[in-house]
This record gives sequence, structure tokens and C-alpha cells, in this order.
Amino acid sequence: MSVSLTASQVPSPASPETGGLSIWPRSARPEHSGDVTVAGVSLAETAGRFGTPVYVLDEEEVRERCRTYRTAFPEADVVYAAKAFLCRAMVHWAQEEGLGLDVCSAGELMLAVTTGFPPERIVLHGNAKSPEDLGTAVRLGVGRIVVDSASEIARLAAIVPHGSRQPVMLRVVPGIAAGGHAKVRTGTEDQKFGLSLTDGSAQHAVARVLGRPRLELVGLHCHIGSQITTVKPYVAAVRRMVGLMARIREQHGVELPQLNIGGGHGIAYRPGEVSLDVPQLAARVRAELRDGCAKVKLPVPRLTIEPGRAVVGPAGVCVYRVLAVKRTGSHTFVAVDGGMSDNPRPALYGVRYAPRLIGRHSTAEPRLVTVVGRHCEAGDILADGVPLPEDVHPGDLLAVPVAGAYHLSMASGYNLVGRPPVVAVKDGTARTLVRRESLDDMNRRDVGL
Repeated sequence: MSVSLTASQVPSPASPETGGLSIWPRSARPEHSGDVTVAGVSLAETAGRFGTPVYVLDEEEVRERCRTYRTAFPEADVVYAAKAFLCRAMVHWAQEEGLGLDVCSAGELMLAVTTGFPPERIVLHGNAKSPEDLGTAVRLGVGRIVVDSASEIARLAAIVPHGSRQPVMLRVVPGIAAGGHAKVRTGTEDQKFGLSLTDGSAQHAVARVLGRPRLELVGLHCHIGSQITTVKPYVAAVRRMVGLMARIREQHGVELPQLNIGGGHGIAYRPGEVSLDVPQLAARVRAELRDGCAKVKLPVPRLTIEPGRAVVGPAGVCVYRVLAVKRTGSHTFVAVDGGMSDNPRPALYGVRYAPRLIGRHSTAEPRLVTVVGRHCEAGDILADGVPLPEDVHPGDLLAVPVAGAYHLSMASGYNLVGRPPVVAVKDGTARTLVRRESLDDMNRRDVGL
């Protein structure tokens, strides 16, 4: 829709220094020209050099967020959830900053290992791992495989070489509802992940794994959801997992040395939204784990956490070029040269973004508009009801912050529109991490008649 805004309705800058860039990479700076720089690099110049759409990733922001986790959890294994965003440079950054990797397929695993990442610091996930996934993980010596179903136990045990033992964890459903949308809540019953505490599936799986000499049960795993912004659900999950560990000791005489509480740490996508407080999370989880284990006289297990979105999401910005502006009735649609093929998240689960005009200064009044993509779907909407200057026109550039996670990793080839490149920025320079997918790239996959 196209609606004039009063002064009180116009989003105000978070501070004079940030110029309304509170959810952008910390290196972002507004320019008098209307442009924005990230890590000293002009976004408008980046769009001209690399084309649009283009993902821009602040390397130092990624590294700083890795360090934040290492500082908050010095005694834990911090494992980056590669599904959020993965490329060779990201693997290298995670390794240099002391993080492990969480992968979900043979493809992600091979990219990591061929980049030089130590396989023993990798965790393999997946609710339906293929024979190739499991075989590759065992062959390369992955540090931990998270068993997600009872049927996986026998299949995995059968491929572990004689005389070897594969460390495994069991993914448990603790019965806790948390997450920003129903489609990303994974800690409750009636969804595809994990083994239920309620119906006894988790306890039965423990006995089956312990009965397999080629499998070594090293701990329990749970992941209760995504885009969680409060600490309380994690504390509740730790309490229930410690209770299960105590029952495992009573029933089997085994004290499990590890506990993985997953990730799902929420971030702000628009000004005014909150992010999960990582130091507070660390303090509360550490206290619950220590006190809970003391009550049942268990040794405190080594903790693992798996942040993904919270490491890379706020470090990314996607820049688009406006192709058309259409006023239909009470609505104004601003169409850009990307859309659901490079960011399906609004269509999948209603994520709301805050696009910003860059590259020129406008004194026009802001209007509420709908930013849409170029694809043949009515649901191809990137941002609805967002304020942009009413003089926005074809050729303008729009930048969408918080675009580092689940954009490229979820991107598709819909309408045969190639996936955008990823450009890293640091100390005033830009370099390509992942090149743009060309028409030739897509054509080579089509073997013809």
C-alpha cells in the first residue's frame, strides 16, 4: 500500500552515529550522498562493480561474533551451524576463530574437509541422512554423528569398520515450544526431528546404541527451535536433558560426558526488535547445568552450542536494483531484480525486513510500500509495509540488512535466475567469495534431448 507517514510514524535513527543503521553490521556508516559504507566499502560502488543482486558480507563482523561466543562459552565447544551460510572462506574463518562445524549433508561435509577443516571437529546432523551422508562421515572420521531416528542406529553401526567406534549423540525432543514461527519450532512433539522423551523413544534408542559395540554414545543433543530471543527455554531444556542423563545412569550405569543444546539464537531483523543476549545465555545455562548436575550427583558434561544465524546473519547486506514502481489502487509496489529465488524466507515463514534506499540522498516524504521480487508468484514479497521515499524510481538501489543467514543457502534456480555472488568486505576492500551463477552454469546441467 502507499500511505503517507506522520513524523511519529517515521522510524527514527537508533543514534546519531548509526544514522538508523542499528541492525546493520557495526562497521556500517551513512554518507551525506545517501550511500552506506560497510567496512569502508561503498555499497553503491559494490553494486556497480559486481552487479545486483549482490550479497555483501562483513568479514570482521563474522569474526567478532565468533569471538563473542568463544568469550561467553570458554569451557564449551562452539560449533558453527553451516546451514546458515557456507563457503570456503566461511569454513576458514570459523576454523581460525576456534569454532567447530555442524553440517547436514555429504556436500557440506566435503566442502569443509577439502577446505582443510579437521573432520574430528565436525558434527553431522540430519533427520534423514542418506547412505552417502553416513558413509562419507564415517570414512572421513567425523567427530560426532547426531542420531535422529531409531532406524539410523542399525544402518550406521553396519558401516563402521571392524575394530572402530563412531562417537554418536542422540537428538532428543524435550517437549519445549520455542521459536519465532511454527515452522521453526523443533522442540515439541509431532514434527520430524529427534526422539521423543514423552513416548519413550529416546530411552529406547539409548539402549539400542549402547548395545552396538561399534557405536560410542558420548552424549545427548537437543535443538528446540530457531529465532529464540529469551533464555528461559534453553534453561528448561537443560533441566530436562540433565534429568534424562540421570535416568540413563540409573538404568545403564553410564555417565554421558557431553551435552549439546543446539542453537536457534534469535537476532533482530528490524529496528526495535531484540536479539538473544549471548552472555546472559551462557551464565544462565552454566548455572542450570552446574546446579542440576549437583542435585543428581552427575559430573557436569562438556557443553556444545551450535549458533549459525547469530554468527553470520547480521554481518550480511543484500543490495538490489529497482526495476519498476507500480501504483495499483492504494498500493505501491517497488519491484527489484531479485526476490524469492535469493531470499525465500518471507514466503516460507513471514520474516519481515527493513530495506533502505542507498546511493542517493532523497528529501521526499516516506511512504509505506511493498517491495516485491521479479518472480512469477504473487507471494514473491521481500518486505511489506515498509517506508521508502515517495520518489523511489527504477534504477535506484535498495539495501536489505541482516541478509547473511539463510539467503544464499536457501537460494533456488526459480525462473532460471542465477544466484547472486557473495562479496566479502574488509578494511576498505571487496573481494568475491562466491561468484554469480551464470546462465552457462545452469545450462550445463541440462543434458538435452
